[in-house]
Formats: sequence, C-alpha cells, structure tokens
Amino acid sequence: MRLLDIRRLIAAAVLSAVVAFGAMAQSDAAFSHSWLGKNYYNPAAAGDYNAIHLTVGSRMQWVDFKHAPMNFYITADMPYKLLGQKFGAGVKAEFERIGLYTNTRIGAQVAYKRKLGKCELSVGVQPGVFSQTFRGKEVIMPEDDAHQGNDEAIPKQDVSGTAFDANVGIYFKHPKFWTGFAVTHVTSPTIELKTSREAVDYYEFNASRSYYFMAGGNIPINNTLFEIQPSGMFAMSNKAWAAQVAAMVRYNRMLNIGVGYRHKDAVSAFIGVNLKDAYLGYCYDYPVSAISKATFGSHEVFVTYNVKLQNKEKNKNRQKGVRLM
Repeated sequence: MRLLDIRRLIAAAVLSAVVAFGAMAQSDAAFSHSWLGKNYYNPAAAGDYNAIHLTVGSRMQWVDFKHAPMNFYITADMPYKLLGQKFGAGVKAEFERIGLYTNTRIGAQVAYKRKLGKCELSVGVQPGVFSQTFRGKEVIMPEDDAHQGNDEAIPKQDVSGTAFDANVGIYFKHPKFWTGFAVTHVTSPTIELKTSREAVDYYEFNASRSYYFMAGGNIPINNTLFEIQPSGMFAMSNKAWAAQVAAMVRYNRMLNIGVGYRHKDAVSAFIGVNLKDAYLGYCYDYPVSAISKATFGSHEVFVTYNVKLQNKEKNKNRQKGVRLM
C-alpha cells in the first residue's frame, strides 16, 4: 500500500511557491469576490435573500502560468418556512483544475434562521462529496542526477476517488452589517486515489480542515447617492493563515467600483453593475509576490441573479368585494 504526500505532488506541479491562500487552495478556492459568495464558504448564509438567489463565480488565476488554478462554481439558495420556523436551503457545485488535479465538490445546504429583533442569526450545515482526479499519465519526471525519475510517491497512471465532505457555519445579519464563521472540510476527509475501484494500491489526498471568519457592511454617505461597502475575510488551515480586505463604493445603487488586498499575495481592482435583479462583477488581481515574474495576474467574474418570491403572508387577510349593479 502506497501513500501519496499531497505536498510533493503540488511541488511537482510547480504550485507550492505561493503563500497564504495559495497554500490553502488544495481544499478551497480563494475568491476575491468573497462577499458576493458568502455561502461558498459558509452554508449558514443560504437563504439570505427573499428570493431564489443564483450565484456563478469563475476565476482564472495567474494567467500565462502553466497548470495554474482555474475555478468555476454555482450556487442556488432560497428561504422557506417549515412548521412556523424559517430556514434557508441551497445547493453548491464546484469544478476546479489545479496543476494535474481536477476537483469536483457538490453539496446541499440547510440553514436554520432565528430573528433577534431587527437582526437574524443562522446556523447551517452542508453535507456533500469531494471527488478528485490526478492525471498521472501527464507527469514528466526528468532522469538526471538532480531528479528521481521513478519516484513511487507520484503515480504514473490516472487515479481518482471520492469521499464524504461537510461544512458548517454560523451567520449573523444586522440591517447595516453582517458577519459569519465557518469550518470547511469538518471531518478532514481522506480521498483514496485509485486506478480503479478494484485496485489494491492507492494514494491518499487529505482535504485540510479550514476556518473562515468573514464580515462586511454598508455605510451610506449622508445627502449623497454614494455608499461604502467594506468587507474582509480571515482564513486559517494547517498552521497557514491568510487575510483579505476589500472596499467597494456604490453609486446610486447601480455602479460599483472598489479595491482590495490579499496579504502578501495580490492587490485587486473591482468593477460591477447592478441591473435590476442581476449583478455583474469583474475583478483583476495583480500579484505582489515573486510569482509576478511569471504572470500578469488573475481574472475573476461573478454573476448573481434573484428570482423574487411571492410573499403569501402579505395577502393573507386580503378580501375581495363584489358589487352588483
């Protein structure tokens, strides 16, 4: 039985040079639009809008850098009531390519919500599956004095596997700000990567348990059409930590422009447009680490759309009168 050291594979894919979020990308993607995709990290944020809320996020990291991460995910969530209690429900699907890895994560989200005056407290869970494939056939190991061409820790065949995965979180929303704490990959699942289900030999990938603290708010500027929307996220996993902050300025509830910074990784520029029930946002990240010598930066696109729900309680006591002429 052979065990695969994930850090050696990341090094083989030339991706271990990054710090902070990059070191944590083996389990979760590092989206700059974190405030738009709160329930990507925290299932307790499901049902945050009085609508069927759709989010699509896509990130192309380190353009022109071979085997750089590419992420795409979609979530759909909505609020609902059951036995007089308010809940949120959602689904999340994510596809990621990083080096010779292909990761697919799918989960269902359920959040219990409780009113606290004008505020709301939510507790959520996301059970799901984590599927991974390593394209061992594409591994190129040079054979010379400086390399070991027959390293048994790196598979030479395509291997794949699937494991149960789960996220949990707590989320608090105030009319002027929000905050939340989440733990992803709670069970720190181990995926057995095999050439086939019947194979005896296998490699292992361990999805690191990660912790996320997020917060944001909305600050109107008196007597103007401008609002300031700050947000931030702190993450920690396996003794590594990362932090990012962003500040958006919204004009007339339509045009959004902002800047951000990810600790020792990148500076960000944002632009977005609100179109009635939809939002379209773009972000450009310019690296401030040594990786800037190999890439011009990263691109990120986010789209959200709300399908409004009818409020049946609003018309609960409505009566119709018929007058005969």
